Amino acid sequence: MSFTSRGIHHVTAIASNPQRNLDFYSGVLGLRLVKRTVNFDDPTTYHFYYGDDTGSPGSLITFFAWPDARRGRQGAGQVAVTSFAILPSSVGFWIQRLLRFGVQFEQPVTRFDNERVIAFKDNDGFLGELVAHPSVESRTGWEGIVPAEHAIRGLYSATLWLESCEITGKVLTEDMGFQPVREQASIFRYAASEPGAGSIVDLRCVPGLWQGVPGAGINHHIAFRASDNEEQVIARTAFVKRGLNVTPPIDRHYFHSIYFREPGGVLFEVATDPPGFGIDEPAEALGSALMLPEWLEPRRFEIEALLPNIRVPFEFHGPNA
Repeated sequence: MSFTSRGIHHVTAIASNPQRNLDFYSGVLGLRLVKRTVNFDDPTTYHFYYGDDTGSPGSLITFFAWPDARRGRQGAGQVAVTSFAILPSSVGFWIQRLLRFGVQFEQPVTRFDNERVIAFKDNDGFLGELVAHPSVESRTGWEGIVPAEHAIRGLYSATLWLESCEITGKVLTEDMGFQPVREQASIFRYAASEPGAGSIVDLRCVPGLWQGVPGAGINHHIAFRASDNEEQVIARTAFVKRGLNVTPPIDRHYFHSIYFREPGGVLFEVATDPPGFGIDEPAEALGSALMLPEWLEPRRFEIEALLPNIRVPFEFHGPNA
C-alpha cells in the first residue's frame, strides 16, 4: 500500500507576542481561534490554532507564541509563504480591510492565469497571501468578525523555498501522492489527489539564496494529512525506505504526528485527521479557555501563572479604525 495525503493539515509558525498575534489572525483576518493551549514541548508558552468553525484539517494555521523571540529570516529550506483562500468577489473588501488596519501588503497580481494574489506581512514579518480563485466558491468560511461572504475559506497553498526542487518533488509525488500540475518560471506546483482546502504545494527554486534563519515571523513546519493512524504508519514506512530520519508517532492530543526533514531541509509533519479539536471542548466553546492535555493538567496552576494574560478579540477596531 502507498500513502496518499489529502493535502495540508496545518502550517505552524513562530510569533513574538501572543496578544498581537491574536489581534492579527483573529481580529484582522477573522479566523476562529479554535484551540488555546500550550506548546507541549515548552508548556510555559502558548500554542494557538486558528481555522474555520471547527478547525478542520486544511483550514489551520498555528503559532508558537514565544514572547520577545528574535526576528527570523526567510530563506532556502523553509516554508516561506502561507496562502489563504478567498472568493474573487472579496478582493476589494480585503484591500479595504488591510488598509483600514495598517497592514503592510502589495497590490493584487495575477498568477497562474486565474489567481488574484494579495501578498501581506504580519507584525513579525510573516509572509502571507490572500488568493482569490473561483474554485473556493464551494467552501464555507467562519462567520465571526469578518462577514461570512468575505471570510477566509481555509488554506489555499504553501510555498517552499528550496536550493533544489527535484528531490523534494519526488518525496511529494512518490511518497505522498501529490501530482505535478503547473510550472511557471522557478515555481513548480503540486496538487493533492483531492481538491479542497490546502491541496496545493508550490516549490520555488532559489539556488544561491541564503539559508533561512528560525525566529519570529518564520514558519516552523508544515503538516500533511493522514486519514488515521494506520495510514500514518504506511507513510512512515515509505519515508524510512527513502532513508529519511522519521520520528515515532507522537501524541499531540488533537492528532498524532510523525516528523522528518525532507531533503531540502524543511521540517515535514504527517498528522492524523482525528481525533480533532472537539475532544475536550464543545464546538460552540472552541478557543474560549486554556486547554491542557491530561499529562499537563497537574501543572495547570504553574502554567497559568507563567503565561501572559491575553484577550480574544470579538470585535477588533485596530489602530486606524
